[in-house]
Parts: sequence; structure tokens; C-alpha cells
Amino acid sequence: MLKLLRPAVTRALTPLGRALARRGVSPNVVTTVGTLGTVAAALFFYPRGDLFPGTVVITFFVLADLLDGVMARMTGPGSVWGAFLDSTLDRVGDAGIFSGLAIWLTVSGQPVLAGVALFCLVAGALVSYVKARAEGLGMTCDTGLAERPERLVVGLVAAGLAGLGVPYILAAGLWLLAVASAVTVAQRLLHVRRQAVSVPPQTLR
Repeated sequence: MLKLLRPAVTRALTPLGRALARRGVSPNVVTTVGTLGTVAAALFFYPRGDLFPGTVVITFFVLADLLDGVMARMTGPGSVWGAFLDSTLDRVGDAGIFSGLAIWLTVSGQPVLAGVALFCLVAGALVSYVKARAEGLGMTCDTGLAERPERLVVGLVAAGLAGLGVPYILAAGLWLLAVASAVTVAQRLLHVRRQAVSVPPQTLR
């Protein structure tokens, strides 16, 4: 869904990416700094209940996830290591965000919602794992209701609005994410199964 906005975002980030590339900053550095900033901000602000300022800072660093891609395209074909690093650190960033929310929900006496936040974290990782495993076996798995950009937008918008005092918005956002992530896992499993039944049996590890 949010892939439709990627060209506009790419155009907006291109001048900054070009300036960083001219100064010798590599996409991998941008990826790493963005992830470290995301995790640090999530684990500093969210457990304290500072949801709105935390979301603003996290959003700034999350944009690095788009900026590194823009820079990689400027500097030539992306490297295998760069693609691997980007995908791995995406999971680390997600873990920081939802762990921070889960900690705050736990200390504020909302254990059920804290569990939902942890479910969102696990289900989001499973969404990515199913795709990676399918592609590693030579199949495609670029489908599903809630991919990472959608999950991040819903989670961060809900947290930010909750920080501004909007009632029930965080609970609604987390429950929506939990359901959407579970549906996405099921969609991807079915998509892979339809391809797998036509593949000759082989030994898999």
C-alpha cells in the first residue's frame, strides 16, 4: 500500500542522499545510525511514557531506512552485505520500538496490552521470516496485508497520538496491528504453499 508513496519520498530524500554520498558517507553507515537511533530513542522515551516526543525522534531515524536505499541506488548496484545488513537491522529497530511500548504498558498497569505489543513484535518478525525463507527456497512471497512500512506507520501514529492524549488510540492501533500481522502471516503461508505444491520434493534444512 505505502509502496505507492515511495517515489515521492525518494524524490524528497534524494538531495540529502546526494550530499551525504559526496562526503563519503556509505549507505551502510546510514542504516546503522538509523537503527541505533531508533532503538535508543524507543528504549529511552517509551518506557518513561514520553510517547509523543519519542515518536517524533524515532520517525526521524526511521527515515534513514529510506535514505540508505536512495543512497545505494546513487552509488551503483546494492551489495549483498548491504541488503543483508538492512534487513537484519530492520528487525532490531522493530524490536526496540515494540519492546519500549511493552515496557511502558507493563509498568503502567496494562499487561494485556503489553502482551499485544509483544505479539505485534513476534508476528512482524514472522512476516519477514516467511518471506525470507520462501525466497531462499526460490519462491516469491511479496504479498500480504501489512508489510513493514504499514506496521511502522500504524504503530508510530498510534503511539504519537496516545502521547497527545487521544484516548484508546494506542490500544486500537496495537490490536489492529496484531490482527493485520496474523492475517499477513496466513496470507504468505498460503501463497508459498500454492507455489510449493508444484515444486519437486527435496531435502530442506
